[in-house]
Amino acid sequence: MLVTLKEILTKAKQENYAVPACNIDNEHNLRAAIEAAEEMNTGIILNTTPVANPDLESFGRIAVDFARRSRVKIALNLDHGKTFEDCMLGLRAGYTSIMLDRSLLPFEENIREVQEMVRICHALGISVEAELGHVGNETVYEEALSEYQYTDPSKAKEFVERTGCDSLAVAIGNVHGVYSSEPKLAFDVLEAVAKEVDVPLVLHGASGIGDEDIKKAISLGIAKINIHTELCQAAMEAINAHKDEPFLAVEREVRKAVKERAMYKIKLFGDDGRADE
Repeated sequence: MLVTLKEILTKAKQENYAVPACNIDNEHNLRAAIEAAEEMNTGIILNTTPVANPDLESFGRIAVDFARRSRVKIALNLDHGKTFEDCMLGLRAGYTSIMLDRSLLPFEENIREVQEMVRICHALGISVEAELGHVGNETVYEEALSEYQYTDPSKAKEFVERTGCDSLAVAIGNVHGVYSSEPKLAFDVLEAVAKEVDVPLVLHGASGIGDEDIKKAISLGIAKINIHTELCQAAMEAINAHKDEPFLAVEREVRKAVKERAMYKIKLFGDDGRADE
């Protein structure tokens, strides 16, 4: 069934677990993520990005149809909406959440643009995720950290209250892509932010972060964890292992690999079996 991000994350925050947000770049990943959620008897979040899925309306409607026919709760989230136009296409396609990324803008401009999106989305019953601090794209991790824009706990409460956003993505040393060295998460920042705001917190760039750090982040308030790179890696491993087999067989193995990785994350995040609660 198709639900809002707020509905899924409110329960996760209350019960101190996290829900995986799997990036679905194609129909194979879409099917794999939903099958994983159904087999683990729990809800899940499906992310799409304008970069990976430029035809947001067409692919979004396919994802909406799949979600509506599922027996578990599924939220469809437009991840890193960079333009107003992309966000409007997402709403028209039936997305139940918009992640408006204005994290590179000055504080007041970030607030102003998120406020506008919240006003539009809340009128339609749609959730909004925003970002404070900036989770960049990693090239060399140590270099990325040298100029890293951490979430400022002293501004987090004001940001959430003034924007009215439903969830907040934090920057605590996490980056998108493949980590070139071991991630160093600033748990003190996360803990301080969690004390200041009452909305669910989101961890982007979680692929490559160790299981124990993930568990600690969840214990400190993370309720949504984005997974993309690891799903891509699982797919590539399957392709390489079965490259000499017929194409349709390779497709099946890729879907299986993505599903298995998603199931592992569901269990790690403490999200398994939640549909019966």
